[in-house]
Amino acid sequence: MPIAPDAALRHFLNQTFCDDVRPALGVAVSGGGDSMALLHLSVDWCRARGVALQAATVDHGLRQEAADEAAFVARACAELGVAHRTLIWRGWAGQGNVQDAARRARIGLLADWAKAVGLDGVLLGHTADDQAETVLMRLARGSGVDGLAGMAAVDRSGLFLRPLLEVSRGDLRDWLRGRGIPWVEDPSNDDPRYDRVKARQMLGVLSDLGLTQARLLETAGHMRRAKVTLSAVAATWVGVHVCAQGGDLLFDRVALQLEDGDTPARVLAAAVQWIGNAPYRPRLEALREFARALQRAETRTLGGVRAQIESDGSIRLSREVAAAEGPVGIAPEPGPTIWDGRWVIERCGGDGAQNAAPLRVAALGEAGLAACPGWRDAGLPRSSLLATPAVWEGNRVIAAPLVENSPLWLASLRHPFNRFIVSH
Repeated sequence: MPIAPDAALRHFLNQTFCDDVRPALGVAVSGGGDSMALLHLSVDWCRARGVALQAATVDHGLRQEAADEAAFVARACAELGVAHRTLIWRGWAGQGNVQDAARRARIGLLADWAKAVGLDGVLLGHTADDQAETVLMRLARGSGVDGLAGMAAVDRSGLFLRPLLEVSRGDLRDWLRGRGIPWVEDPSNDDPRYDRVKARQMLGVLSDLGLTQARLLETAGHMRRAKVTLSAVAATWVGVHVCAQGGDLLFDRVALQLEDGDTPARVLAAAVQWIGNAPYRPRLEALREFARALQRAETRTLGGVRAQIESDGSIRLSREVAAAEGPVGIAPEPGPTIWDGRWVIERCGGDGAQNAAPLRVAALGEAGLAACPGWRDAGLPRSSLLATPAVWEGNRVIAAPLVENSPLWLASLRHPFNRFIVSH
């Protein structure tokens, strides 16, 4: 049975946030029907809860109308009393998959905005139609259980929230029309050069065979339940065949026979995603070639992850230093700093105001390792230590928590691997 837009959003947010929680929420608004409906629905919920709402629009600069659409959203937000910001991206080089590049840029800009203004969550306007199209596209690409599970209502970072995955695009527009709320149409939504538009058009044809939107959503639900079961099996497998060491993972070499069933491939893919801080799992064929090379005792890299054979025959996966995140500034006020997507660096003593230069977190690297004469006692290989987090003051390392114990700084993993594999 279809669910009304306001009921869907209210149910999702009430389930996500307890009654006594006042989350700092943001909403991504392009000006299209889905996101404009989400904006107005969110305003209603936030007012009832006593929560301040902020909005952001990403201007990719790919269409002349983009700036006007951002201004349209800004005016709508002003009328609603919602703080609004336009995020500019001009990074398209004219080559490759423009939609994928724009999507990655949009997520990155929204994440940076959320961090800067202290948001607990950013609402995205994906609908049941988007979910069905996603499942169909992934089916065409030969995706397995995880891919066919569709988009998650809460992404792996916990930041991005999709409260309208059970609401159709048509119902959202009917909701807007009933309230006289305008929106803009993006002509690229009808451009047949894009895979998502092709999938949208094919849904009309495939429905005659019974492959309807409802059936695709039902399939995604089945796959999400199967994914939970497979993830639990994988977590048990990890306890037998994988050992965590610092930010590295050590695998039994004999266990990485990907032809032996779903579990070894699932765990190896999750390991590459976790160490490489990647939004998606590596493609299966690339993963298989990676595993075959390791069985031949070859050193390989995949997705920013370096794999090498240890003296005892086990396989060590570690972060490739060249792929690690660049420097991230440390705020003078107390609080954690996230680096490379998975490390939490915290000051546990001292006064930041005493430092002569601003502090930053960056990879230890060759220069930093040279300043740590006792690095061999850390219990990690040199290649692994190069990509570990260090606190820098100018060109000087003042702390390398994974190399030398520091009374002032602590580095810990944001999501341990055994939790990551169950939740992603």
